[in-house]
Amino acid sequence: MNRTLFADALAFAERQCRRLVKTHPGYVPMYTVGGKWAQEGERWTHWCEGFYPGIFWLLHKHGGDPIWRRKAEEYTKPLEPRRYDRDVHDLGFLFFSTYYRWYRLTGDPKLREVLIDAGRTMALRRQMGGYLRSFVAPESLFIDVMMNVGIVLWAANAADDETLRQIGIEHCRTTARTIVRPDGSTAHEGIFDATTGKFLRETTHQGHAADSTWTRGLAWSLYGFTAACRMTGLAEFLDVARTNAECFLRRSPADLVPAWDFDAPTDRPQPYDSSAAAIAASGLFDLAEQETDPHRAERYRSSATTMLETLCRKFLADCDPDWEGILRHGVYHLHKNLGVDESVAWGDHFFVEALVKAIAGKSEAAW
Repeated sequence: MNRTLFADALAFAERQCRRLVKTHPGYVPMYTVGGKWAQEGERWTHWCEGFYPGIFWLLHKHGGDPIWRRKAEEYTKPLEPRRYDRDVHDLGFLFFSTYYRWYRLTGDPKLREVLIDAGRTMALRRQMGGYLRSFVAPESLFIDVMMNVGIVLWAANAADDETLRQIGIEHCRTTARTIVRPDGSTAHEGIFDATTGKFLRETTHQGHAADSTWTRGLAWSLYGFTAACRMTGLAEFLDVARTNAECFLRRSPADLVPAWDFDAPTDRPQPYDSSAAAIAASGLFDLAEQETDPHRAERYRSSATTMLETLCRKFLADCDPDWEGILRHGVYHLHKNLGVDESVAWGDHFFVEALVKAIAGKSEAAW
């Protein structure tokens, strides 16, 4: 493991964050336009407001600089009312990166209550088919929700609420049964009959096709099922995460940073999605710690390290002094032509998270 490479990349990320709060005070990024923040067009939904505050918490925990504690609190506090937000399926994204890290640092029971409220709100998305609906419609299940069901499971554990726990477990099982395929690949969206709860078909908003494998979605699944195993103790979710990991690694190029969809046409160049690799790297570090087979654990850890090294050497924005993000060559929404070949907030966040895990040698460092 090249700790110097990773430390240099983390130092660059910190410089970019200092630049952000100075150049765009109070602004929370989503995706760059020509490498510049604060120029976004359509946001689709407001799901990214926790990612850069989450980076500030990581920088404070890793380096101890009090400025990042102050900035983390400043950018986190405006999220508190969203613990009751029923318009998005992204409460895990919003609160795990912010209030959870704040609570882990201080143990303040008021922060714990915010997290429990967010988990209870997320659980209200439950539908007849045994899943937490996406923001699109009651009949819609997104693979992305695997990154957010964790707030339900965490709240269940914190509040000793068996009903919440079963809602979270049920969602994971429905996702695994319907939009995680036998080879470990994933669909972006599953459509159900909203009245009967019967699963109808796979489809997509973000991927190349209904039956293709959108790489960021597969990374969400890998990371999310690993977290579900950690919070429930259920080995069935570890099995799903393993199949996701094997699919991601089997289908990626040698340097392990893939294009935006594994099944995108090969007759023309396809954009990378550096955020998919950043998410997968962070998830693989977690999976290595959950894994019971030491040889497989080492493979996951080694693969995560390779991904990070590639991102540091080929995708870091330090080669362009005008670029304001951390990682280049990310994708928000290819079909809408939003944030294509740009920095994206979640890519930057999970890249920093993975760096902190790698440097510390343990996933706990990012919590």
